[in-house]
Amino acid sequence: MASVEIVGLKKLYGNVVALSDITLTIESGAFFTLLGPSGCGKTTLLRTIAGFHFQDAGTIHIDGKSIENAPAHKRGVGMVFQDYAVFPHLSVSDNVAFGLKQRKISAVDIKSRVADVLEAVQLSEFAERMPHELSGGQQQRVGLARAIVINPTVLLMDEPLSNLDAKLRVDLRAELRRIQQDLGMTTVYVTHDQEEALAMSDVVCVLHDGIIQQAASPLELYNQPANKFVASFVGGNNFLKVVLKDAEAYLPSAEASLGPVSATQTPIVAAVRPENISIVLGEEKLKKGNVSVPGAINQISFIGREMEVHATTDTGETLKIIARPDVDVLELKAGARVKFIFAKADVILFEDNENGLRLEDGLRSS
Repeated sequence: MASVEIVGLKKLYGNVVALSDITLTIESGAFFTLLGPSGCGKTTLLRTIAGFHFQDAGTIHIDGKSIENAPAHKRGVGMVFQDYAVFPHLSVSDNVAFGLKQRKISAVDIKSRVADVLEAVQLSEFAERMPHELSGGQQQRVGLARAIVINPTVLLMDEPLSNLDAKLRVDLRAELRRIQQDLGMTTVYVTHDQEEALAMSDVVCVLHDGIIQQAASPLELYNQPANKFVASFVGGNNFLKVVLKDAEAYLPSAEASLGPVSATQTPIVAAVRPENISIVLGEEKLKKGNVSVPGAINQISFIGREMEVHATTDTGETLKIIARPDVDVLELKAGARVKFIFAKADVILFEDNENGLRLEDGLRSS
């Protein structure tokens, strides 16, 4: 196990800034995920740690030792690629042994280490099979075994599950997490899949335009997003315009204020998670601490354990609601009038500008 320290990292491609002033600490033994949309810089950062790219500024230390000038094969990292990178002409055991043979490890040690790693990834019974005889998930585990058999100080994984079908991805992400925890190996994982990141990680680092937006535990990232981008990218949010009047925050279409808010000269928006909104048919007395927003149904989708409702408020703002299926709601037609209810406590306020920072003290208790 080893920690990773990155300070002031910058990477340019011509005049394009791929990474800008990246500074972060990855604790020893942590599962650390780089999350963000395509082109945000996450793979560039991973490959820079690996030594496939060299940064234009900044430092990288693994276990306290500077590695930024070391070639890839001397950085002590293991890499798992998106496309498996399994040698088709070698058996499973020979694929796993490849890196050890390159390092001139004795045959006895190679046999022992390959057997141990194949057991860890639950491929012992497939040791003599050829890659074409394996499923996609099994081939990915071969790639993982080949990366960890060399006992790397840090394991790097670049979207290793993206080529698999949805169910296998869910199954294998649990398996990867189990293996990582069993080995206690510091892991840096790249994905654009927010659900995958939240399910697997100790820390999730959200990148956008080559800049770290927030690095935090999955729970903190979801419940306390640092800015509007994180709030929209991780889990999704409904953003509603807020008007301020006499130090009170109001939604133009709501029947009550959100509550007192700290003074600000910047326009602000209220963010509400889709799962925190209820749909009410007919008249119902509004409970204290709740907000009611009138509107109309646009579309309803039944997706098994959930229903997804798209709607428009009376002021023209769109809403997405995710809830347990309700027969009465599912029978509604487009244009049906309803009320959308949510708790003031579930509202987060953000500045409505390019940075979109969260208002730290937000709504005062009302």
